[in-house]
Amino acid sequence: MTEEKKQYGAESIKVLEGLEGVRKRPAMYIGSTGKDGLHHLVYEVVDNSIDECLAGFCTIVKISLNKDGSVTVIDDGRGIPVDKHPVYKKSAMEIALTKLHAGGKFDKDSYQISGGLHGVGVSCVNALSIKLIATVKREGNVYQQTYKIGIPLYDVKVVGKCDKKDTGTTIQFYPDKDIFSTLEFDFVVLKKRLQEIAFLNPNVTIMLSDEKSAKEETYHYSGGLIEFVEHINKSKPVIHKPIYFKKQVDSNTVEVAIQYTDGYNENIFGFVNTINTTEGGTHISGFKTALTRAVNDYAEKKGMLKNEKLSGDDAREGLTAIISLKMREPQFEGQTKTKLGNSEIKGVVDSMVYIALTEFLEENPTISNKIAQKIVASAKAREAAKKARDLVRRKNAMGGLSGLPGKLADCSSKKIERTELYIVEGDSAAGSSKMARDKEFQAILPLKGKILNVEKSNPTKALSSEEIINLITAIGTGVKENFDISKLRYNKVIIMTDADVDGSHIRTLLLTFFYRYVPELIENGNIYVAVSPLFRIRKGKDHYVYSEEELKKALDKLGGKADVQRFKGLGEMNPDQLWDTTMDPKRRILKKVTIDDAVIADSTFSMLMGDVVGPRRKFIEANANIAEVDI
Repeated sequence: MTEEKKQYGAESIKVLEGLEGVRKRPAMYIGSTGKDGLHHLVYEVVDNSIDECLAGFCTIVKISLNKDGSVTVIDDGRGIPVDKHPVYKKSAMEIALTKLHAGGKFDKDSYQISGGLHGVGVSCVNALSIKLIATVKREGNVYQQTYKIGIPLYDVKVVGKCDKKDTGTTIQFYPDKDIFSTLEFDFVVLKKRLQEIAFLNPNVTIMLSDEKSAKEETYHYSGGLIEFVEHINKSKPVIHKPIYFKKQVDSNTVEVAIQYTDGYNENIFGFVNTINTTEGGTHISGFKTALTRAVNDYAEKKGMLKNEKLSGDDAREGLTAIISLKMREPQFEGQTKTKLGNSEIKGVVDSMVYIALTEFLEENPTISNKIAQKIVASAKAREAAKKARDLVRRKNAMGGLSGLPGKLADCSSKKIERTELYIVEGDSAAGSSKMARDKEFQAILPLKGKILNVEKSNPTKALSSEEIINLITAIGTGVKENFDISKLRYNKVIIMTDADVDGSHIRTLLLTFFYRYVPELIENGNIYVAVSPLFRIRKGKDHYVYSEEELKKALDKLGGKADVQRFKGLGEMNPDQLWDTTMDPKRRILKKVTIDDAVIADSTFSMLMGDVVGPRRKFIEANANIAEVDI
């Protein structure tokens, strides 16, 4: 340990280039200059602390959201080296914080495994901060340097003494208001990512606090991936305890936790050196291939299959899996690191997972039989679902040239980039919206009541539902393995429901369908929710407001004596009102539906829409005070 501490010095800091261009094109480095980019700054600093954890030197990371708008990240790692760099003749800390692609990540002896491999992290944070203070404890001294938009205000200096055993790095930064469109950090957003990191690193304790709201949370999971899978599946009926294994080949280590539920949805989450690879990559491909082979071999060996072979979809139905890969020199696609590109890793992970899973299945026949029965049943259901889809296609073919639902009031334009599909519920809302719309580019699809809750229904039942068939046919892309984005008929698919409890429920049912059957449309930015006004205030002219709070502010401004009408439903609006408030592209408010975090999205849909009541009751009790009750 002492030997390694000596090795992590100034000579370990490698430099590839300067900081030019970061302030000019910040989105290239941190993804965006909005909320996502702002939070990415925190992740970049925390990732450096986690790299120290992966190297075996850090056990505690503290993140504080301060009242003055700054963020402080403290770790008990070795501390950034402060001695003179042999080539650049400046403190290594200054080099690491002011040069792009500079850091210990490029020196294989300092970090065997690192998430922040691009090395732009903390220097980017520095460049995009109006002020950054770096404090390091090393060798009994406390060193400090302050920067303004990445430029040092003074040389690294000693500002105090500390115990020689007391080491670590503190970074406090103030994001630049000229760069970011918002400077408000979201506790919940940070909590998601930090909790994820804690699950993946059982040796670390992560503390998050917010001075403004006095919120504090601590994350430490000694159970690691097993606890992670249990956390994701807490709202789902599971069929066995989590399966966990860890394999190492050369410098690659793969950790896997698997648990099947009795549901129908597949959830595979991949991480490389604790970075969440939301777009997958070669490690996920290798895992899927190995899983299909291992369970297929087992079912075949036990005589559970007749003539058919199990497909990958069968093997993954109801599966929750976490794959955590630790490796040297990962090649990510893009600075935001959402997809692993190393081609050799597919075979490495495939081999490791296949061996480990085959061993487990052989040694645990009770669990193995439950899994195999679940998968064989899935294969039979897949055949039934295929027949249901074929029936839909045949019905479409017989229904005329377009095969479109009879209820659909289509638009005339064939320019997909302009077209919009409004999904509305009920005859009165459908009537108003058909009269209000611009027929050239706006189509209306009415729904009859509430669609099926697909979270509780198997694919055969879901794909036999008339309302869901109409929805799939109108959108045009197909679902699941038949999904084809090139067949999308509308650029925007807009959910437009009443602003009451029933409307909220219908909206949730539709979002559940989109998330489970066509998540690609959400990822591609095609799904929207229309925001309709709650009140019309008539005083001289009409004013529309969207909440009780807005109503109060508007009445204070206009004087109290005004005619106020509450809209209980879209059908209460005449076509002109509906166009002016909710459908006119120049004035309407649309919310784009996104999946910021697939782990959280999955567990939320399962908890709100699934069969297990306990977690849903807890959620309702915890959030009852902010619920909008429609009386």
